[in-house]
Amino acid sequence: MKTTYGLLATFDTTPALYHACEHVRDAGFKKWDAITPFPVHGLDVAMGMPRSKLPRASLCGGITGFCTGISLIWFTGAFDYKLMVGGKPFFSPLFAFPVSYELTILFTAFASIIGMFVLNRLPMHYHPVQKAPQFMRLLDDRFHIVIEATDPKFNAHEVRDFFAKINGKDIVELEQ
Repeated sequence: MKTTYGLLATFDTTPALYHACEHVRDAGFKKWDAITPFPVHGLDVAMGMPRSKLPRASLCGGITGFCTGISLIWFTGAFDYKLMVGGKPFFSPLFAFPVSYELTILFTAFASIIGMFVLNRLPMHYHPVQKAPQFMRLLDDRFHIVIEATDPKFNAHEVRDFFAKINGKDIVELEQ
């Protein structure tokens, strides 16, 4: 039994895609995507996408790394292995800085990479758009918009008419 994933429309130029995305956003669709062979500057704004949550994950990773570094030096120097060397204190932030700095960078990198995988739902080995007959052109010089069937406003006939109204070409139904 085949189920419908959504409808896909093709656009020839970047400006056509950009304006079509604005129309789709203004029409109130929630579950849709624009697929391009290369990054298009400002497309996220045209799609009405919110800012990414990845910087927050990176910041949390950095703060965790810094606190881990400070805690590690404090624990080893002031609690676990008290060693008085030349009258220096058991703990000083100056001594903890190199370790904290390196752990800040390490934890930020890990949080960024893990956050990117989680937020992008990676790895995704298959997507229904790959079954589209014009998929190879998508990788080269065409732009597409997909409106998913799970969208609350989705009605196949109305979406097909909507795509035709905003100059979408080669409108096809995608199966899962």
